[in-house]
Amino acid sequence: MPNYIINNANLYYEVIGEGPALIFTHGASLNYQQWDKQAIKFKDNYKVITWDVRGHGNSSLPEGPVNPDDFSADLIGLMNYLKIDNAVLCGLSMGGHISLQTAIKYPKRVKGLILIGTPCSNSFNLYQKITVPINRFCTRLIPKDITAQLMAKALSKYNPDNYQYMIDSFALISPDNWQRLWSAITRMDSKDELYKVKCPTLILIGEHDNLTRSMQSYMHNNISHSELKTIPNAHHGTNLDNPDAVNEEIAQFIEKIGYN
Repeated sequence: MPNYIINNANLYYEVIGEGPALIFTHGASLNYQQWDKQAIKFKDNYKVITWDVRGHGNSSLPEGPVNPDDFSADLIGLMNYLKIDNAVLCGLSMGGHISLQTAIKYPKRVKGLILIGTPCSNSFNLYQKITVPINRFCTRLIPKDITAQLMAKALSKYNPDNYQYMIDSFALISPDNWQRLWSAITRMDSKDELYKVKCPTLILIGEHDNLTRSMQSYMHNNISHSELKTIPNAHHGTNLDNPDAVNEEIAQFIEKIGYN
């Protein structure tokens, strides 16, 4: 099982194909398999890297509080381990935010950025400032299996196959790890640093994604060289709901920026 150790975490990854690097980072509670259809699509022309964020899938999580900065440090650590100088980064939701923060902190390492259903803050407006702390507290009270079922049901409307995948991937995370991870994930914030993104950026939002829609125009307006597009027939699990449309947008973007 391919893995590397950084910041006391043993992190799992997979590499398929050869060529310029495309690195895909999954959403919270999911794992590297979220990107299977993207790996198949791009493996003939690119080195496709998928990985399990610390505490998810086959990756471990050290004891103690989780530092949100560890996520982007882990991604750069993976690039260093694989001797990748720079890459196009793609992520969904949490994975998009990790990719975004990597582009902010390590701009010379990121050739392009693809953000799918990505938040830039967990206190973006008054609603979030009130509800996110409540949500964080409720995570301690609501059984993780119930959370998994609610999430899987909500995000499988446009692709019923999402349901079992989300249940199975969530089951790989222990309740304690999930509480510590969610506390860190919901403290990630990049709203005031978007101007630091220097690379071409593609922002994708599912047509029916009501979880992060409120931030997309703001991100587009504050990230130079960005474009914002909508993926039809998709909710927050956008690349799972409509993989063909997402693949087409990714292909057009990397061709447009001359990444070959």
